[in-house]
Amino acid sequence: MPYLVNSDLPTEPAGRRFRALVEAGGIVELPGAHNGMASLQAREAGFKALYLSGAAMTASMGLPDLGIITVDEVAFFIRQIARASGLPLLVDGDTGYGEALNVMHMVRTFEDAGAGAVHIEDQLLPKKCGHLNDKKLADAHDMAAKVAAAARARRDLYIIARTDAAASEGLDGALARARLYLEAGADAIFPEALTNAEMFRTFAERMPAGVPLLANMTEFGRTPFFTTSEFEAMGYRMVIWPVSALRVANKAQASLYRAIRHDGGTHRMIEAMQTRAELYDLIGLHEYEALDASIVQTVIPTGQPQRGGAA
Repeated sequence: MPYLVNSDLPTEPAGRRFRALVEAGGIVELPGAHNGMASLQAREAGFKALYLSGAAMTASMGLPDLGIITVDEVAFFIRQIARASGLPLLVDGDTGYGEALNVMHMVRTFEDAGAGAVHIEDQLLPKKCGHLNDKKLADAHDMAAKVAAAARARRDLYIIARTDAAASEGLDGALARARLYLEAGADAIFPEALTNAEMFRTFAERMPAGVPLLANMTEFGRTPFFTTSEFEAMGYRMVIWPVSALRVANKAQASLYRAIRHDGGTHRMIEAMQTRAELYDLIGLHEYEALDASIVQTVIPTGQPQRGGAA
């Protein structure tokens, strides 16, 4: 049903729905969705929540993931994904777009756009992908102040503190930072770029009991491949695949453009395409057309014009 008239859309804030998923037990799968279409396809596949990656978002804009986009640009992506899918969305908040007041503005903007959760990281600008080298870390207490600001500003938004300290400060340093961020008001912790199963297990075992942890299963990074069930067994409550959908889409698009140049058309790529019928079904075109037709019918005047009135 079109969102314009859908009375079945969730009325509970996205933050509460995201928290309920995490607290329900098990592990929450959060595939990356970089636009509204991707979010519809993820929902169609049965996922209950989604992730908006800063790397995927900026790459879709033709930009590197260096923290150079604005809060309002991110909000545009949040709105289309939340509107299209209706699912609670975890958003990559980078370093919070500034200091305490900027973080608070980010939280309110993301909530207003429909986000259910955000994660903030303890890097300094220009920030990098967590799986690259030479990352520069913020002072732990400065990061804790950002977490506290986010917690104070939020109404229902679920706040996840990400630490990139494992690579430069070791597991002990990452754990110390994580505990400080929890004291500042974080709901969950995201230890980035852990490199083996032992690190994942040890981190989980040494965190306070019951603290939800998020794992990042990105490709071509420092983390080896683990499945959802393997992360759950290691003590994690959420897992993201941040750029996977974008990587697959980009590879397919590159193949299409090469085929057009080589073959002079798309005729050899038809089998790889979503059909027109499949596209229209997914976006609900006919339901929108029916809605439009019903409204046009209701405003057709049935009475005669008054004498002397315009024809």
